[in-house]
Formats: sequence, C-alpha cells, structure tokens
Amino acid sequence: MTTQPGIHSFDIRDLTDEDKSWVQRVLVQYWGSTVQITRGQQLQADELPGVVAVRDGSEVGLLTYNIEGDECEIITHNSMAGHGGIGSCLLDAVRDKARELGCKRLWLITTNDNTPAMRFYQRRGFDLVALYRNAVTESRKLKPEIPNAGFDGIAIRHELEMEYML
Repeated sequence: MTTQPGIHSFDIRDLTDEDKSWVQRVLVQYWGSTVQITRGQQLQADELPGVVAVRDGSEVGLLTYNIEGDECEIITHNSMAGHGGIGSCLLDAVRDKARELGCKRLWLITTNDNTPAMRFYQRRGFDLVALYRNAVTESRKLKPEIPNAGFDGIAIRHELEMEYML
C-alpha cells in the first residue's frame, strides 16, 4: 500500500477479490461494460490485475492493466474524485510494478475524442506512436455499447496508441 501525503491523502493498493463487485460497477459506469476492446482483442477488465486509490475508506480511483511478455498495457484508468493526484499516483504505481516485473514498455489505447487522456498521458512522458484509422468501427462489432460521439461531441472513430518506455 502506498500513501500519498498532503491535503488530498489517499492510499494506493492492489485490487483484491473483495473489490470485484465495485470494479464491475465502475467499469459499467465509466466504460459501458466490463468488456474492453483494445486493438481488436476483447478483454474482461474485471478479471485483470489493477490498483485502487482509497480515501477515507472509499474507493476513489481505479487502474486495470494487462501484462503480456515484456509489455504492460493500461486497460482502464479512472479517478472518481476529480483532480488531486489520484490518476497520477495510480499510473506511478503501475509503472513501478511493470518495471519490477521486467516490462520494457507501458502503453495504452485511447480514442480520437479523448483529448483529456491525450493531455494527461503526454504530460507524464507518454508519446503518441500510432493511429489506427476507423478501428472503433470494428470494435463496435465486439462491443456495440461504444457510443458514436464522445468528448465535446467528437465522433469516435479512431484508436490512438500511446507509450512510455520503461
């Protein structure tokens, strides 16, 4: 468990089996279901490892990830308490864990409408490395609940890959 000191104090810990129903609720609320699609692969996000931020006994942040070989992919990342460092601390915890496990790359897929995520990750050293044109059209075949429009009414069509070399 990691503690973030200061005015906005919270703890970061690994997910446990006891967190499963909460994780499922968060995934459905923020992502439309527990299923996530990344580069055409369907993942059951509530079965993945992750970290949770806890403040005053309440869960306020979640990050799930998937490790394959020497790569760690961020699957979902949510701070339910707005600004205050929760998202950054969750990211730092997974970055440290990936390094410990010998990963060489931390990466994620976001969509073309998600300018807040692009801004967040670029400010933390991630680089945009690929654009997959119209990939979300294909993803909707596997996950029809993906909306047609996202942030600021922007049509969701493309996947963007961002990476951080460890």
